[in-house]
Amino acid sequence: MSTIGIPGLILILVLALVLFGPKKLPELGRAVGHTLKEFKNATRSLTSDDDEEDDKAKAKELAAKTATPAPAATTATTATTAATSTDKTTAAADQDALDRERIEREVRERLERERLEKEIRAKLEQERLQAEQGQHKA
Repeated sequence: MSTIGIPGLILILVLALVLFGPKKLPELGRAVGHTLKEFKNATRSLTSDDDEEDDKAKAKELAAKTATPAPAATTATTATTAATSTDKTTAAADQDALDRERIEREVRERLERERLEKEIRAKLEQERLQAEQGQHKA
């Protein structure tokens, strides 16, 4: 496999200039940029929707696990106050757990991305070296 290189890139730019003209190229560039931006936003919103659904499901599970019955009290006000403080504590603990899980997931994703980038760089370097060896033999 050979790369495009500078001459190939120049040839592509000249062909684009001839085909579309100097007035249309900036418009095409803006359209491509706008399309890429929309695509990125759409994929980001899809992944965030999935994350939100996962977070809500985990919050419900945590709430079910950590739900404790309100202490028996002689008056309804005391029971309500105790339940409210328990709910606030539970909600804060649930939110902390969700935040922790989200951060851990982001760290795992970042580590996986970095590992893949290293693999790609190594493969590209290997291909470059093979190409250079092939040119020296020819």
